[in-house]
Amino acid sequence: MEDENNKIQDAEIIHAEAPKSVAQTEKPIEADEISDGPKEAEPKVIVETERGFAHYVGIAFLTVLAVLFFFIPGIALVFAVSCIATITAPVAWIFSAILSIIIWIIFKSKIKGFKSSMIWYLGFSFIIFAIFLSLIFGTSYHITSGLITLLTGSN
Repeated sequence: MEDENNKIQDAEIIHAEAPKSVAQTEKPIEADEISDGPKEAEPKVIVETERGFAHYVGIAFLTVLAVLFFFIPGIALVFAVSCIATITAPVAWIFSAILSIIIWIIFKSKIKGFKSSMIWYLGFSFIIFAIFLSLIFGTSYHITSGLITLLTGSN
């Protein structure tokens, strides 16, 4: 009998977990998930409103303002140069576009990320626009007519 007790003490004790039954692994069904039967596909009503003429005019106006706002740093530099020397309209547009893109590339190279550099560039454009507004309303110099004359080529 003593040998039997020693064998039992010397034997390794193995702990095994009982396998989980299928019922234990599935989550319980909630009351929302129980349905009375297969649901029929409900018809979807798509209402598409027709856009009027004013919508398209507004989009065109905003596009023109966005392009003008993007090129305002170059336009400001070209306008400053045109006060010193005579510049024709095509030259003014070409140089304002080139200068604006160069200024944007400078912002892009100094500030990492397209979105961040664009936000800083548009902030810079807004500052230049605010300077234009302060010059328009604060001085007797006719900046608005000078800009329109420069960009349209009229004398």
